[in-house]
Amino acid sequence: MSVDFLDSNVFVYLFDEASPSKQRIAQELIRVGLQTGDATISFQVIQETLNVMTRKFETRATPDEVRRFMDRVLLPLWTIMPSEALYHRALDIHGRYGFSFYDGMIIGAALAAGCRRLYSEDFQDGQRIDQLTIVNPFTA
Repeated sequence: MSVDFLDSNVFVYLFDEASPSKQRIAQELIRVGLQTGDATISFQVIQETLNVMTRKFETRATPDEVRRFMDRVLLPLWTIMPSEALYHRALDIHGRYGFSFYDGMIIGAALAAGCRRLYSEDFQDGQRIDQLTIVNPFTA
């Protein structure tokens, strides 16, 4: 069974009322991932999402709201922890493809999880990196 990797922007769109179509797509990806167990995230996605929730929105989430979201949504999907191998893989991806180190961490985490798809709008839609295909779920 192959799981899909969900990038931070998928979670951020849950809270973006200015983009209702992207919000619906994000809700569906996350709902299906939680129900089926066919989605995963890394520690980096948790950190980026929590940072956005506590700092970037006009109406910021309270610590209790953030904690509930983390416990109910993010933590059940979290499988990729920091490791020496992950940092080496991120540096390899950075050098090979020219991605930033942090983007290399996301791609490296998706590869470490054995994912076939990385859902993100931050990369080139359709790009393949080893067995991983990047999919922008928000394109028409």
